Amino acid sequence: MKKIQVQAQVGRAENEVTEVLVLLCCEGASDLAQETAAINAQLGGQLAALIQRGEFEGKLGEGLMVHTQGKAKAKRLLLAGLGKAKDLRLDAFRQALGSAVKRVRQAKVSSFGVVLPGALLEEIPVQDVAQAMTEGAILGNYQFTAYRSPNGSKPVDVERLTIYTAQASVLPQINEGIRRGVATAEATVLVRDLCNHPANVMTPTRIVQEAKAVAKESGVRLKVLEQKDMEQLGMGALLGVARGSHEPPKFIILEYKGAKAKRGDPPVVLVGKTITFDTGGISLKPAENMEHMKADMTGGAEVLATMRAAARLKLPLHLVSILPVAENMPGGRAMRPGDVVKTLSGKTVEVQNTDAEGRLILSDALAYATRYKPAVLLDIATLTGACVVALGQFAIGMFGNNDQLKEQVRNAGMRAGERVWEMPLWEEYFEQLRSDVADMRNIGGRGGGMITAALFLSKFVGDCPWIHLDIASTDWSERERAYLPKGPTGIGTRLLIQFLLDRTLP
Repeated sequence: MKKIQVQAQVGRAENEVTEVLVLLCCEGASDLAQETAAINAQLGGQLAALIQRGEFEGKLGEGLMVHTQGKAKAKRLLLAGLGKAKDLRLDAFRQALGSAVKRVRQAKVSSFGVVLPGALLEEIPVQDVAQAMTEGAILGNYQFTAYRSPNGSKPVDVERLTIYTAQASVLPQINEGIRRGVATAEATVLVRDLCNHPANVMTPTRIVQEAKAVAKESGVRLKVLEQKDMEQLGMGALLGVARGSHEPPKFIILEYKGAKAKRGDPPVVLVGKTITFDTGGISLKPAENMEHMKADMTGGAEVLATMRAAARLKLPLHLVSILPVAENMPGGRAMRPGDVVKTLSGKTVEVQNTDAEGRLILSDALAYATRYKPAVLLDIATLTGACVVALGQFAIGMFGNNDQLKEQVRNAGMRAGERVWEMPLWEEYFEQLRSDVADMRNIGGRGGGMITAALFLSKFVGDCPWIHLDIASTDWSERERAYLPKGPTGIGTRLLIQFLLDRTLP
C-alpha cells in the first residue's frame, strides 16, 4: 500500500481541476454551504435537486458520486455526509474522509481533493479538522496485502489528497494539522501491519527488529533485555509465561528525549502487553477465533508506534516505552495451573489460569517501569474478555489512581475518536484475588473480571500516577467501517499520541 501524500492549497471548489472533489454536507441543512453552492450553480442546480429529492441526505458516512459531464472543472463530485450539525464532532470528519477514500479507490483514480467547509469551522479549530481528515483518508485507505499473490490487474493506489481552503490565513494551521495527522495515522498503520502479520513471522525476535527500526528515529535509544538478564533481575512472572514456548522472551525498552524537553523532568512511561501469540497455555483457549490471538501484542505495538510518532513530531518531552514480549504456548515446560511465580517486585502469584498471562507479564513490566519514577505510568493491553462483555466494541476500559490523569486521557480519547469509559477500582474486589498459598492469585472468578485484572496490576505500580487501558474490546473489528478495517484496528494508538500532544501544549 502506497502512502497518501496530503497537502494544503488555497482554492475554491468551482475552480479546482481534480479527478474527484469531496464536498462535505450536514444532514438536514436547508441551504447548501457556500463552497457547495458555487459549484452547484455551475451544474445548473443539480446538487440542490439531488438533495431535495432525498437522493442524498447528509447522514454520517453517506456518500454520493456525481459526474459533472464537463460542466465543472472537477470530473466528479463526491457528496459526503457529516450527520446533524448539532451533533457534529471531530470524528465525523474522520469518518467522512475514511468513507470517501474508499469511493475514490473504487473509481480507480489516484488523487482527490476536499473542500474545507468554512461555516462548520466556527466551533471546531481548523487544525483539528485538518488532522482528523488526514487521519480518515490514510486509515480508510488501509489494506494489508503482504501475503497475497498477484491476481489479475493491479489496483489503482490513491496517492494524493489536497485540502482546499479559500482562506490563505489558515494555511499554517491546516499544515500543522496535516503534519500531526500523518504521524498519528502512520503510527496506526504500523500497528495494524504488525498485528496482521502471522505469529510464525511476528515472533518476539522479530519484535526486536521492529524496535531497532524505530530506534533509528532521532532521539530514540533502545535497550533489550534477554532471558538471562530477566533471570538475574528476577522477572519470574514474565519468564513463567514464556516457558512453554521455543521462542525466547524479550524485554524491550525504548527511550526518547526531545531536544526541547525540560532537563530533569520525570518521563512519561508507556507499557504495552506484547504476547505475540496466545494459545492460553495449559489453560488452552477454544479453537474458534484463536487465530485472532496473533493480535494479542496490540498494546506493545501501540507503545512502539507511539514512540516513533513522538520522535517524528519532535515532541518536547521525555518518553519511555516498555514492551514485555513473549509467546504463551502449552508444552512440557509450560507453566501449570497451581504454579507459584515470584515477580520482579518480590510479590508472589499463584497461577490459577495460564490464560490470564497478560497481567503476569505486565506485573514485571510495571514494576520495572516504577524505577524511572515516572510523571505518568500508563499501560495498554488486550487484557480481558470481560472487557468485551462489559463494553462491547466502541469503548476502551479505563482504570487509574489519579483523577486529573484520568480526565486528561478521557479528553484525549474524545479528540482522537478513541473513547474511554472509566470502571471502578475498588479495593473490595481484591477479596476475589486472595490466595491460600501466595500473596495473590492471577484470576478472580467470573464476576468483575475486567476490574479484578486491573486491581491485580495496581499492586505493582507503587505510588506512581497510573492509568490502565483495556483494549480487548476495540483491538479487532469483525467488519469494515469508515476508517477501520476488518481485523486489527490499531485503536488506542491515536489516543496515546493525542495524550502526549496535549501534554506538550502550553
